[in-house]
Amino acid sequence: MADQTSQGPGAAVIIRSLVYGGVFYIVTALYLVLGSWLLLGPRAWAMKGLELHGRTAVWLLRLICGTKFEVRGQDNLPSGGCLVIAKHQSAWDTFGLVPLFRDPAIVLKDELKWIPFYGWFCIKFEHILVKREKASAALKRLIQDARQRLSAGREVVIFPEGTRTIPGAAPDYKPGYVALYEALGVPAVPMALNSGLFWPRRSLWRYPGTIVVEFLPAVPPGLPRAEFRGRVERDIEAASRRLIEEASREPNPPPLAISATQAN
Repeated sequence: MADQTSQGPGAAVIIRSLVYGGVFYIVTALYLVLGSWLLLGPRAWAMKGLELHGRTAVWLLRLICGTKFEVRGQDNLPSGGCLVIAKHQSAWDTFGLVPLFRDPAIVLKDELKWIPFYGWFCIKFEHILVKREKASAALKRLIQDARQRLSAGREVVIFPEGTRTIPGAAPDYKPGYVALYEALGVPAVPMALNSGLFWPRRSLWRYPGTIVVEFLPAVPPGLPRAEFRGRVERDIEAASRRLIEEASREPNPPPLAISATQAN
């Protein structure tokens, strides 16, 4: 069921959203099927295909729906491997974030690997697939896989809430990202965004405006657990609220920006 907002989409939003939805899924299917030969090539080639798909989908979203994109603080990303702790609000995050990194390894649920083509490519990309029903074994494997990806200079990207959240909703951070931070000994980069305002979860509508992704200052390794967790969650939530407030002040704000601002 779609998230409820105080006002529904206008006719232009509905038409553009439906057009974009059709185009997006056709383009994605073409990338998966016509690019299936990349499953047999080097992983780097497949990652370039993933990046190109992300750039294409973001460009089409701006062209059809008027949804622009801005990234801030990208210089906060270290030049080598690091842990990125990211807010997750929208399906947009699964492709729109990819071009921002050199070589991301994204922490995903293991059952995604069974989806034809998509799951096969998740394995090819060497993302980190986690069996969430086996907590202790899954955490051990998560750390092992993350260390391997970091040794190759990749960014390990984790969504600590484990699922998409409604913009402005109370946070629910799971402890896995803290265990990764303690085990990996690398800088951790918190990341805030407002994608859920313009591409709401469980909704067909795509609203015009500007999706903002903001990389916050890196947290050095070695902080005590409580200090690290408090800092990361405080920084991400404060930045996310600020981005919602910014969007609510736009000339034509998306409905969720208004409702989230009023709720706070």
